[in-house]
Amino acid sequence: MLAFHPQMFVRVEELEGPRAPVPRPLQSGFSLGRAYRVLGVYNPSETSDAYFILANDRDELWFICQRHLRFAGLHDTAAHHLVWPEHAQSAAD
Repeated sequence: MLAFHPQMFVRVEELEGPRAPVPRPLQSGFSLGRAYRVLGVYNPSETSDAYFILANDRDELWFICQRHLRFAGLHDTAAHHLVWPEHAQSAAD
């Protein structure tokens, strides 16, 4: 059984290279400068990967491999996308 906190948000840090899992989120409507609410988690029995269900910037639902994602915190909000200020700060440096 997989469980997740309903206020959990993740940010995209896309894994590079030929063995990177697909779909690649930055090519599928996701952005570096946002955090995304986790809507669900799926773990197929044939793999050790977990797939997080996220809504992209176009409000499409995608299953994104956990290897592309990093924890962005627990946020008590009704929003499904949050501006990720840490990324904006590092891009300005």
